[in-house]
Amino acid sequence: MFASILTPVLVLISWTLVVWIWMYATRLPAMQAAKIDPQEAAHPGSYADRLPSNVRAVADNYNHLHEQPTIFYALCFYSQLAGSHDAVAIGLAWAYVALRVAHSLVQGTINLVVARFALFALGSLTLIALAVKNLIALV
Repeated sequence: MFASILTPVLVLISWTLVVWIWMYATRLPAMQAAKIDPQEAAHPGSYADRLPSNVRAVADNYNHLHEQPTIFYALCFYSQLAGSHDAVAIGLAWAYVALRVAHSLVQGTINLVVARFALFALGSLTLIALAVKNLIALV
């Protein structure tokens, strides 16, 4: 199960769906408490200033899970298709997933920017390592 580079992909997709549930579990009650008409959500961010920071942070993190992880998904699928999904690549993939989950938990709870940035930077370096590993495998 852990020997496939596609398993971390599935885990990060599943985590993204957990954050989606977390987002709506916090956002909908907050919108009701702030008496925000659902139609005001027609333009994203138009009512954000009326929601508590912790509610906005979870929604921001959900959006973040659709940004940089697209590179992760592409690299993992490339690694699988190119046959360069050895133990190092799989380890890097799991490290990236762990860093993204940690990033989500930090952003959705204490939202300490320095910690978030450190986790994001480490995740970026992990992606760079996976990309370089695949590039080296071409030679």
